[in-house]
Amino acid sequence: MKPASNWQALRTVMQRDLMVVMRRRSDVLNPLLFVLMVVSLFPLAVGPGPDILGRMAAGVIWVAALLSALLGSERLFREDFLDGTLEQLTLQPQPLALLSFAKIMVHWLLSGLPLVILAPLCALLLKLPLEGWLALIATLAVGTPILSAVTAIGAALTVSLGRGGALLSLLLLPLFIPLLIFATGAVEAALVGTDAWPQVLLLAGLSLLTLLLAPFAVAASIRVSVH
Repeated sequence: MKPASNWQALRTVMQRDLMVVMRRRSDVLNPLLFVLMVVSLFPLAVGPGPDILGRMAAGVIWVAALLSALLGSERLFREDFLDGTLEQLTLQPQPLALLSFAKIMVHWLLSGLPLVILAPLCALLLKLPLEGWLALIATLAVGTPILSAVTAIGAALTVSLGRGGALLSLLLLPLFIPLLIFATGAVEAALVGTDAWPQVLLLAGLSLLTLLLAPFAVAASIRVSVH
């Protein structure tokens, strides 16, 4: 298949998914509101002390980002499965992995990118010292694609189940632990004055590897779920 045809198919799937999601704006706003609620309420629970909040800020933001990625993840492929769209995608001449990559990117554009943009506000609310802001934004920028890719794999595996949300969470949460450790470690390194970029570069490498392999895993999971 010609590269131009593949590119057109990628763009078409992304445009279609963006249009469908924008008709249900609550699916976009709910995860972001969840993050803001967690970040806003957390200081009320532990107290407004800047020392405590500053040390815990990166962990709180990343845990909120992780849980927000799981919100609505069950619906990532669910409606496409019910209306037959997934089956039609498996019949397209373009590689299913390429079309799966398009869906992963749409999920990141609607869930990961807004978190990167909101990172300074979250850091301000949790009184994260300025030294950690750049590291936080960098880890979110390179780490949230991993959230979207791994979430897509789990959603594709459980799409044929009637109520796969709980199972999806159980499958994915252990996989996110290394990401959480490296991301918060990078911010902690920046706060104590050491070099945070080795952890950031490691996350970037993991992100590229995940984005390279995840579409094939999603495509295989879709084929199993559809057939």
